[in-house]
Amino acid sequence: MSSLDSTQAILAAAMRGAWQRQTLLTDNIANANTPDYKRQDVNFQATLRSAIGSEESLESVQFTPEAQPQVVSPNGNGVSVDQESALLAENGLQYETLSQMLGAENTTLLAAMGL
Repeated sequence: MSSLDSTQAILAAAMRGAWQRQTLLTDNIANANTPDYKRQDVNFQATLRSAIGSEESLESVQFTPEAQPQVVSPNGNGVSVDQESALLAENGLQYETLSQMLGAENTTLLAAMGL
């Protein structure tokens, strides 16, 4: 795989991971009052690093959600809406940055092709 292809593949896979994380974080907030709910998250960055290191196909990388350790409230729920909201904002910024980087990569390729 050429470096141009790998850059686009890495950015696309990272965007998939960030999208999945965004979904999990919003699920956590939606279930903040659900008894015995276990918050979930996905460390898409570590999964991506591992896939790149092993030269695994980035298109086939699976980002696996995991229940996270937490301080549990009396109803068995460990979701902090404030913490989840902060993580949601941070992840949204990461996704936006990845999107801008992919757009810049595409613009560069189009300019190089004279289009």
